Amino acid sequence: MRKLIFIAAAAMLMAAIAGCGTSTAPPPPPAGTGPVQIIRTPTPVPANDEEAIRQLIVAEGEAVVQQDIDRLQGLWAPDGVVTDANHTPDNPSDDKTWKGWAAIRDRYVNIVFPSNPAFAEHPNIRVTITGDTATAISDTKIGITNLKDNDKWTFRKIDGQWKMTSLTFSLAPQQ
Repeated sequence: MRKLIFIAAAAMLMAAIAGCGTSTAPPPPPAGTGPVQIIRTPTPVPANDEEAIRQLIVAEGEAVVQQDIDRLQGLWAPDGVVTDANHTPDNPSDDKTWKGWAAIRDRYVNIVFPSNPAFAEHPNIRVTITGDTATAISDTKIGITNLKDNDKWTFRKIDGQWKMTSLTFSLAPQQ
């Protein structure tokens, strides 16, 4: 009988201990707060088409500095064109052109990214919108370059979103 009472008491004690279940270990951290944390600020929703185009130009500069080729691809129309006017906009014979995303990607990866710019800005943006197409002229501030009216951009609205269709740079006369 004593043995039966002892077994019953031991079983109740084990059940009581198991029921307490208090852990001294801290709770796991919230998702995304580990040692490496990537913080992405949401892209603001543009109030209008002009603001959307300005945001695209700013995003292109940010992606250049961050060397974010995936972000850049999302900004461009697949059939985009980049042209280096070589500071002679009236003489197309000395231009260098990259046509289509594959060529534009190669330009970013092999020419732009290796220069490792600390900033790439396009101040003084002037936008003209005509239906689902637009153009913009901007100044260029990248590395030691600071040129007025140096870049001409074109855009097309594709599936309700503005995409870059061309960039012609080095329009300003050689200094």
